[in-house]
Amino acid sequence: MAKKIIILGAGLTGLSLSFLLKKRGINSHIIEARNRVGGRIDTIKGKQDSPMEMGATWLGKKHKYLIAFLEELGIEIFQQHIHGTTFFETMSFIPPQKFEVPASDDPSFRIQGGTSQLISKLVNEIGIENISLNQPISKIKKTEKLISIFSNEKTFEADLVISTIPPKLFVQTIECSPSFPSEAISVFENTQIWMEGSVKFAVEYTAPFWKEKGLSGAVFSQSSLIPEMYDHTNFKENKFALKGFLNGSIAEYPKEEREQKVIATLKKFFGEDAEKHIGYFDRIWEKEKYTFSPTTNFLPSHYNNGHPIYQNSFWGNSFFMAGTETSPNYGGYMEGAIQSAILTTEKIYNTIITN
Repeated sequence: MAKKIIILGAGLTGLSLSFLLKKRGINSHIIEARNRVGGRIDTIKGKQDSPMEMGATWLGKKHKYLIAFLEELGIEIFQQHIHGTTFFETMSFIPPQKFEVPASDDPSFRIQGGTSQLISKLVNEIGIENISLNQPISKIKKTEKLISIFSNEKTFEADLVISTIPPKLFVQTIECSPSFPSEAISVFENTQIWMEGSVKFAVEYTAPFWKEKGLSGAVFSQSSLIPEMYDHTNFKENKFALKGFLNGSIAEYPKEEREQKVIATLKKFFGEDAEKHIGYFDRIWEKEKYTFSPTTNFLPSHYNNGHPIYQNSFWGNSFFMAGTETSPNYGGYMEGAIQSAILTTEKIYNTIITN
């Protein structure tokens, strides 16, 4: 196809969109502000090469588009370990309750080798030469013939643009000419960004001491620094970690102090063995400038995700909004990102064919 298409954002939606368009014989180029691909998917490696997720992690059987996508790309999944004794804490001054978690009829799964396996596979299919990194966009201008996209260093030109940038971040950081309708801008400004308030952490160990004690590794707390945590052993069961979420208040402390506080909390649940860690890692997503966007009013989780306005196109069918926040189903999840890519691919294909 002769149309020049630019995709803004090399996260899961942007990469999946480029891959799906390529299958239709439609070329595209991706512009990414970060110095890496993946967006809110980020698998890091520990001191013993343990894959640990700082971003998107789990999927379920109900995520049919994502599962089909993984099967097509030849990427395997495995079931999240959850059996064993689990801790539940209601108040800090009361010892945590223990309860047994049976095998689930609706289990969660993780990707073998880490969620970034999906990102790496998509980049290989697309071709790294079709992705420009370190290009934060400051302005987009539509003329009668073309759309110009301005970064700090370059100017890109396209016939058609798809933004997979979180809508609130897009409208707050990019000047658009002509501007979008006020109704659309209002929705963009008030769409909660998936992950923006999350603090994720992982603690790496040489052995799964919790499993050896019959513990699941899971913790649920209404009062501690760790509201939610799970076993994070890899698929081969030879790399070991605990991984979960931290209370947002921890963001004010330096990393060394965050580590001390987390280990002290783990020690309360698991005893002295919790201190024998070999690595501590965390990610405060509100400090990621291409994920977090300040707002003057509180937006509940998934607020305006999947709003009908995201199914519209703009600038005479030459500008589209995509991304997990725009998906009509499972907004804010990997499933939503894939569904958005599929739906947007159909729109682009139909637009090009009819024109």
